[in-house]
Amino acid sequence: MIPDDEEVYEAVGEWPDSDEDGARVLTVRDAGGQSLTLSYDGLARSVRIRWVNDRGIEMMDLFREGATRLSATSEQSAKHILIDFHTGECAGTTEIQVTPHLSVRDRLLFQ
Repeated sequence: MIPDDEEVYEAVGEWPDSDEDGARVLTVRDAGGQSLTLSYDGLARSVRIRWVNDRGIEMMDLFREGATRLSATSEQSAKHILIDFHTGECAGTTEIQVTPHLSVRDRLLFQ
């Protein structure tokens, strides 16, 4: 289950684009010049998160399959993207904080 583009925009403030394979691509930037790009494909149930610092150096490149749910939330103090996973014996969540600063928390545990 993934939100439509309008739901993502309303929660995060950015519109997703499409890549050449049809996956949705969302890029957010912070005030310091860092960028985080989230690519997600609902049919393949895959996501990729790439985080690049203000000097253009890649800080993280995470690819995972088995996504079961992607949601975008907006609170007064922060905006988040949450991705739930289930891959055979493991389940977990990746939480991307978009504001007030970029952060990624990833948990994948045996069930």
